[in-house]
Amino acid sequence: MLIDIERFLDQLGDEARAIAMQHFRTEIDVETKSDATPVTNADRAIERRLREMIASRYPTHALVGEEEGGHIANGISWVIDPIDGTKSFVTGLPLFGTLVAILEDRRPICGMVEVPAMRERWIGVADRTSRNGEPCGVSACARLRDARLCSTDPRMFSGEAARAFATLAREVRVTRFGTDCYGYAMLASGHVDLVVEDGLQVHDVMAIVPVIEGAGGIVTTWAGNAIDEAFQGDIIAAATQSLHDEASRWLGQLRG
Repeated sequence: MLIDIERFLDQLGDEARAIAMQHFRTEIDVETKSDATPVTNADRAIERRLREMIASRYPTHALVGEEEGGHIANGISWVIDPIDGTKSFVTGLPLFGTLVAILEDRRPICGMVEVPAMRERWIGVADRTSRNGEPCGVSACARLRDARLCSTDPRMFSGEAARAFATLAREVRVTRFGTDCYGYAMLASGHVDLVVEDGLQVHDVMAIVPVIEGAGGIVTTWAGNAIDEAFQGDIIAAATQSLHDEASRWLGQLRG
């Protein structure tokens, strides 16, 4: 069953990559949605095609997508983010990706991070994660002062969360921004040790969970809770439990 799922995720990734690269670094119309985030024809085309493929193969499964909506249900649900990092996509930056998650009884069990412009794909199922078909794993970083931290944008934090993140970032070895989903993928491959973000949506994170956990990492909310459909936007992904716990303590104390 899992082998079949992995093969199908590869098919979805191939299709998403082909569509994305048809539009990447071309003149493309960009609309602004009601939540002030951008959307393009590529976002819509990828989600529409992936929905068609999933519905054809698994007609009884629930489908949820960033652009067309839907509801997570009991049983099996699929959650699609057609282009995670649309701002990167429309500015010609290559770190955008397509995220696909499979949920069983509302909890993520399989995930794919497809990064078309980099020709890289991570698939997490059960207790393993692969990059382009080869096993990958997190680093052994155990201390905040040794950690390589990534986050998409310092402006994604506000109020107490902004102050907490800024203080945390001063404690690590190096901090990099602008990574979108690629930061999580780099964590799964051992090149990044910690990702901390806020203001995310369910479709931004569901595929991330199996990819990080399958690579041996830890991913929770800032409060240490599991990522599920009640997700409120804040996330810590870490290479090791000790690093996660230290970051969580810092964020909890600083956020109050």
